[in-house]
Amino acid sequence: MSPSSQCLYLVVSAAPPVLRIEEFITALHAGGWTVVMIATPTATTWIDLNGLAARTGCLIRVHPRPPREQDSLPQADAVVAAPMTFNSINKWAAGISDTLALSVLNEMIGTDVPIIAVPCVKSVLRKHPAYQESITRLTAIGVSMMKPDAVTTRADDGLATFIWSEIISVLSALNSPT
Repeated sequence: MSPSSQCLYLVVSAAPPVLRIEEFITALHAGGWTVVMIATPTATTWIDLNGLAARTGCLIRVHPRPPREQDSLPQADAVVAAPMTFNSINKWAAGISDTLALSVLNEMIGTDVPIIAVPCVKSVLRKHPAYQESITRLTAIGVSMMKPDAVTTRADDGLATFIWSEIISVLSALNSPT
């Protein structure tokens, strides 16, 4: 099935690749995806949400809807959680839903929607036992976990960024007919 007119939930947390998330959204749009970005509250302090929405036409959510307000999120055909921090990965694996981003990720686990997670975690933190257990738990329940070293590079400013095309390749493979 072609991604044409399909909806992708892009869940982002506060890690350096989020500073270049517009590149990813633009590439996703070029591939035919409608993108709904769901950001952690800390990630929103790193990026200009209004500017991003204006430039990309991307629907962006940070907070849950109030009671009695109709749900404004379209149904997702796929989820990409990128970048994901040490904190967000461990909370997600523990089932903690203290932000809209984590609530959506926890809810999506109970569906048949493919989920790709792309950690942006320092190598020393990847050695922490809680992180290893979280990766194992999320992978065991069907989350496609990308290896940080395979997708992370350094931008000209020295900050970590992702090779967005690698994530799109995994998304395409998961979303193709079986």
